[in-house]
Amino acid sequence: MNSALPRWSAPVWLAVLLGLTLASRIAVAEPYIAIQTGYKCSACHVNPTGGGLRTTFGDVFVENLLAMKMLPAGSPVWTGQVVQDILRVGGDLRTDYMRTAVPQTPVSAQFSLEQARVYTDLSVIPNLLGVYIDEEVAPGAQTMEAYVRYGNTSDWYIKAGHFYLPFGWRLQDQTAFVREVTGINMNTPDTGVEFGLEREHWEWQVDATNGAANQGSSSTSSTSGTSSTTSTSSTSSTSSTSSSSGYMATTQLMYTTTAWRAGIAGSYTQSSLAGNRDMAGLFAGLRTGPVAWLGEADVVQQAGYSDGTHTMVPTLAEMDWLLHKGNNLKLTYEFYDPDVHVAHNQQTRWSVVYELTPIPFLQIRAGFRRYQGIPQNNAQNETLAFLEAHGFF
Repeated sequence: MNSALPRWSAPVWLAVLLGLTLASRIAVAEPYIAIQTGYKCSACHVNPTGGGLRTTFGDVFVENLLAMKMLPAGSPVWTGQVVQDILRVGGDLRTDYMRTAVPQTPVSAQFSLEQARVYTDLSVIPNLLGVYIDEEVAPGAQTMEAYVRYGNTSDWYIKAGHFYLPFGWRLQDQTAFVREVTGINMNTPDTGVEFGLEREHWEWQVDATNGAANQGSSSTSSTSGTSSTTSTSSTSSTSSTSSSSGYMATTQLMYTTTAWRAGIAGSYTQSSLAGNRDMAGLFAGLRTGPVAWLGEADVVQQAGYSDGTHTMVPTLAEMDWLLHKGNNLKLTYEFYDPDVHVAHNQQTRWSVVYELTPIPFLQIRAGFRRYQGIPQNNAQNETLAFLEAHGFF
């Protein structure tokens, strides 16, 4: 362990990642659709690494192939283009009803507005220079992505600004162990530059950014089981406004065919505030008839703990069964070891989610999730059920 790091540096990582992750339980991506169809994420999304504003192809796909019913004959076709090949707009709105049960805690059940987002892409010089903005307008205003893009995203490109980092599957559920523990998800954009290379089957990204743990001031307090992925013991710390110097380097390489795809990812964060962090991940997807299979396994080594570096291992196995056009059944099983050197502290989570897309640009989701961890930590043994409406364009 780096002896120069303060005793509370590792809990700073937990506070940073937990705060950013719990800002929204669900975001806006679904890689299983790409696996079921054989397309790359860039076929349907303006962002070459997926998520956010849809391309013209993406909107046409939604109108003709994703939903149970197509638009009535003669209905206007939405392609997102306000000015042909120059200006595109889009958006997402999610609202839900969620019931959460935690042992020895009153049941929580309420409606909520998860998010409302507006996307804009301006092609200043088509296929060469563009500006992209992803703005969350409710329940609180926040810029999720804002970057300038140079180059052709079907060949090579450079992004500079604020954007999501590439690491593993860009899942819709940001509370999945592989997204929450790594801290790279669609609630944790970073600021820096990205170089991307696209070929027929290969895609590669390299990023140099500030890192989530180097975002300036941080405040932590005594915690005990505040999240399913936090430390199993109480950790006391004090408020801190210490600035942090450091950087984050991330890379991802993926090979894609029409039937399967596989990738590797790696990341290193240097942080004088939260401690250095090394991460590596493997992920893959396979289509077998109407079923898409996804898997991911990551290893996270986090310095800054008083007892030395912790090695964490989150994993994900997912099955998506296209029962009928517009009807998808999702089953997931997750395993998380928060410290491979400590016995009997592992956690699991399994989910059942049904997704119905009755008409274009509207999806209804109903799901159940069960967390299981050490018995004395109530937060690691919660059960939740939800019903969500998702409108998008």
